[in-house]
Amino acid sequence: MKYPLYLVFTLLALVSCKEKVSDVNIPSPKKSDYAGKDLKLSEEAYHDKVLGALVGSAIGDAMGASTEMWHRKDIQLKYGYINGFTPAVREQSPEGTWGHNLTAGATTDDTRWKLAMVKYLSKYQNDWNPEHFADFIVAYYASVARSLSDDRDILETDFLDTQIEKIDWIKEWARVAMAYRENPEMYQKALNRFYGGEMTCAGQLYTPMFGLVSATPEEAYNIAYQHSIFDIGYANDISGLVSAMTHVAMRTQSVDSIIDTATFIDPEGYQNSRLVGRIAYSVTDASVKSVLGLKDLVLTDSLSAIDSLIFKMPKGFPGNQKEWIRQESVYQFLEKDEKAIAFHSGEIWQILVTALQFGEGDFEKTMQFIVNYGRDNDTVAAVAGMILGAKDGYSNLPVALRTEALRVNKENMGIDLEALAREMTEKNAFNFTE
Repeated sequence: MKYPLYLVFTLLALVSCKEKVSDVNIPSPKKSDYAGKDLKLSEEAYHDKVLGALVGSAIGDAMGASTEMWHRKDIQLKYGYINGFTPAVREQSPEGTWGHNLTAGATTDDTRWKLAMVKYLSKYQNDWNPEHFADFIVAYYASVARSLSDDRDILETDFLDTQIEKIDWIKEWARVAMAYRENPEMYQKALNRFYGGEMTCAGQLYTPMFGLVSATPEEAYNIAYQHSIFDIGYANDISGLVSAMTHVAMRTQSVDSIIDTATFIDPEGYQNSRLVGRIAYSVTDASVKSVLGLKDLVLTDSLSAIDSLIFKMPKGFPGNQKEWIRQESVYQFLEKDEKAIAFHSGEIWQILVTALQFGEGDFEKTMQFIVNYGRDNDTVAAVAGMILGAKDGYSNLPVALRTEALRVNKENMGIDLEALAREMTEKNAFNFTE
């Protein structure tokens, strides 16, 4: 049998290659853990950071509660530049304050979620998983729903209004949680209509809490990612990152290290995604560069008539005109990427990392930057407040803000942040004790 000439040459080439096997093996790089060893703190230090995280988050929530979803120009017209708490003059709503026109320092669902998470973490100690989390939410929904059939209170219309409002808030979450426990098809359908089917910041309301009970940033990311059952797309990645950032904040005073979490923590391999890469990282990189570039601008001492209107410094701003121009320029950078809804996960993330970079680790400066920008400012400030509160600890938070946040949450909102911090310390401190 005769073989074609090209086939002969192909066979000879294969034989030749087999005879010349290389003994050179160049290894691929192996990633090391971002923070190295497991977190180790004294019980006192751990408690201070947990309380700082809870109170810091409540401060951010309360500072934004009165102007949630506002445009920054409207904030300036009514309040000038917000430096602290303002009265929560707003109608009650399921996601809001649950009460009309509350005192300054009142909080919204961002802080209620922190209370719920403390109870979840305690109930399923060291056995946290998405199935238990779904059961926990469904159980709360069922308890509120059952209260409507209590004959003793059925004639009290105010009671009914209160309970119905609670149901209106949790039913969106319960619908998804129930479907998650039922079957994949039902879960997918429920998830696709959660708050209208938009990429909400749902996970960011509660996943930072996992950063307080994890041993490493990687573990914090993984636990949060598993629990992000209300997120879609890269919102899952962001929910994992805010948890990892909170954990890194327990270890360091360096804001750069906290922000760099979005560079070095990527267990799910988002960076390898075709065409777009990792969106959370791209947003962070662009935001950091924008802030650094605008802070480095050389500004003149005089403004044109038009610029004087555009960069009019609001009453109460603690800096000078040049500092306001830089801050307003950063706001304009953020405004270019506004999403259709203000609570879009990507928008919350962009404002968060931009504010952390702009604030350079200063708690009040960061909170003020976020709150005075507007949009979903209470949620962004709550996430940033938890991260910076974990970094600084309660003992280093601004005295007036931390004292008022504790008082109003306990007396008016029924949320005892000190008791919640003690509960978390009692349940988890032994995991971190030196």
